[in-house]
Amino acid sequence: MTSTASTTLPTIAFLGAGSMARAVLTGLLQPGVTVEGGIRATNRSAAKAAELRATEGVTAYATAEDPEANRTAVAGARIVIVAVKPAMVPDLLTEIADSLEPGALVVSVAAGVTIATFESRLPESVSVIRSMPNTPALVGKAVTGLSAGTRSSATDLELATALFATVGDVLVVPEEKLDALSTISGSGPAYVFYLIEQLTATALDKGFTPQEAAVMVNGTFLGATTLLAASDLSPTELRRQVTSPSGTTERAVWELEKGGLKELFDRATDAALARARELAGH
Repeated sequence: MTSTASTTLPTIAFLGAGSMARAVLTGLLQPGVTVEGGIRATNRSAAKAAELRATEGVTAYATAEDPEANRTAVAGARIVIVAVKPAMVPDLLTEIADSLEPGALVVSVAAGVTIATFESRLPESVSVIRSMPNTPALVGKAVTGLSAGTRSSATDLELATALFATVGDVLVVPEEKLDALSTISGSGPAYVFYLIEQLTATALDKGFTPQEAAVMVNGTFLGATTLLAASDLSPTELRRQVTSPSGTTERAVWELEKGGLKELFDRATDAALARARELAGH
């Protein structure tokens, strides 16, 4: 996890407590992170709200039990994280608009919902930042893209950066690049898992047991990425170190290049980007 030493944040409200919101919440509960004024969270389910309520430092509300739960949660909060399903966002923003504190920062974790959509439904005194974290946030290894809204200040961006730094690395990009970022880091874990899945199938075809294949493939991916993280060398240089001239690895890499792996990734991410824009249009 990215260092969180002496990180201090103001009162935070989570609207929606799905897996991504819970991952970020876990980062905020790490040693060295202080949320002055505490953390509030809302969830539709009373049972899930009760689970959250059992977490020290978290006050949770169930919208199924209290129709005013979202409005109660955001009252007095400096940061409000909107983590409900994208289709629910417009109605939620209308619901909480007049309960937000002037100067509040609303952070979107809703994929495909633009900053313009948020700003059009919220008071001018409220700023907006759009975020795109990925699932390794669950283990403190996220890559989160942040895009500032037209009303957000440098202080707002610093707050959002500090918040998401508790679960990994943060990149600040213009909003027009955020959907493209989602095709790389957002969808990227699925690509990695798919490569592991396919290399495992290859190992099975070569006669290894599922257990042996898992040790070889999972361990190799983990070892390689750990080496990359610990090294000052680029992935290209590390690959070259493994690829002896005229050796077996060089022959295998040649087959991958002949198969057009780079072009395949280009097409895959272009398709994901086109779909992201379709969803945004809806």
